[in-house]
Amino acid sequence: MIERIKHLDKELALVIYNSFYKEGIEFFTPDDYSQQIGYMNRPKGYIIPPHVHKPVHREVHYTKEVLYIKSGQVRVDFYSEKQEYLESIILNRGDVILLAYGGHGFEMLKPTEIIEVKQGPYAGENDKIRFKSIDSNKLKIKK
Repeated sequence: MIERIKHLDKELALVIYNSFYKEGIEFFTPDDYSQQIGYMNRPKGYIIPPHVHKPVHREVHYTKEVLYIKSGQVRVDFYSEKQEYLESIILNRGDVILLAYGGHGFEMLKPTEIIEVKQGPYAGENDKIRFKSIDSNKLKIKK
């Protein structure tokens, strides 16, 4: 299953749940994203010819990050650009999320391993604005 988390006209996140299955190849992100995410399901013997990538100038305005939940369970809280809490979802082992716009926070609900992929190099505290998270009694967890 694929889920797109939106606020107003902005896609905050793209979630590819572990249960997603499709033959062939599919790319989920629009051309204006600086991170591209796709899915491939190829049969035994399928060949992708060897190749190198050409240098292509790209301009990055916002950090986008992809998280692969290797193990465990995590709650993802979504916030608007104005730091207003919107809703939350639960991710489990094998789920993938691309965080595109808006704010986000996390709480590990079980011991969790996450693999993160984003543009680098990491700019430390210059890369983000931290703010107070939602009180747990005000959570709206999307099913």
